[in-house]
Amino acid sequence: MKKNIIIWVVVIILVGVGVYFLTNGSSQNVTTNQNQNQATTTGLTQAQLDQLQKDIKTSGQTVIGKSVDGRDIIAYHYGTGGKELLFIGGIHGGYEWNTSLVAYEMMDYLKANPDVVAGDIKVTIIPVLNPDGLNKVVGTTTGNFTRADVSADTVAGRFNANGVDLNRNFDCDWRSTGKWQNKDVSGGSAVFSEPESQALKNYVAAHAPTAVVAWYSSAGGVYASSCHNGVSSEANTLTKTFADASVYPAFQTFDFYAITGDMVNWFAKNNIPAISVLLTNHTDTEWSKNQAGILAVLKYYSK
Repeated sequence: MKKNIIIWVVVIILVGVGVYFLTNGSSQNVTTNQNQNQATTTGLTQAQLDQLQKDIKTSGQTVIGKSVDGRDIIAYHYGTGGKELLFIGGIHGGYEWNTSLVAYEMMDYLKANPDVVAGDIKVTIIPVLNPDGLNKVVGTTTGNFTRADVSADTVAGRFNANGVDLNRNFDCDWRSTGKWQNKDVSGGSAVFSEPESQALKNYVAAHAPTAVVAWYSSAGGVYASSCHNGVSSEANTLTKTFADASVYPAFQTFDFYAITGDMVNWFAKNNIPAISVLLTNHTDTEWSKNQAGILAVLKYYSK
């Protein structure tokens, strides 16, 4: 009898211990599951949240139109502010391929340093406005490229697939035949006759950028814009801001020869401050200069 009592006591103790650990373990599992559910609900660790905050500053890309040969014209966006700063490269395609390359370098820089797009600004970059022209001399126009991709004969790449100089197709003093140095070039059958210039016109109409920087080559300077309305005070400030930081010389007008249908002057006609940044030659991006100019412009408009 005494032996049976001892056995029952041991059984009761074991059951009690089992119930304790089962209950405690269940409680811990509930807590763990609650934490996991909470993590699932928020969906992010702190590190992921930090990364998301960086990624959200790059709001993606937009196909703003197609070239004559059907290639995408892509605008890349950084930041979500109300003041959109538009940077344009590659209007002269393969002839000025380094203007697209400097735009791609800017994109790489903003991806690595998203915090420079601060305040109430948004940066949009169109690295290749003339993809058909660039494709004539470059191995790829779907992404970044290097000097090794560029063929020797770049003059053919200046024009779009219709043989039109896109920088003669905009609505400021447009003519069907324009000048490039001492040569006659096609300005198109009508103002904005080309799908590339039409794509930019439509984008600008929809987004009304605060300021525009366009890259060309080659003269080595920063040129203000105007279309018989004088250089605006804001265009003057934009010119000085970029020029002072980059140490490029600043000019009020481009007076090497008369130009018609110029893109940057069309911006001025529409009261959008714009500048032409002319790289010094047709091969170098002069990134350190342009980086300084870009950062100065971003800082100015982020105030």
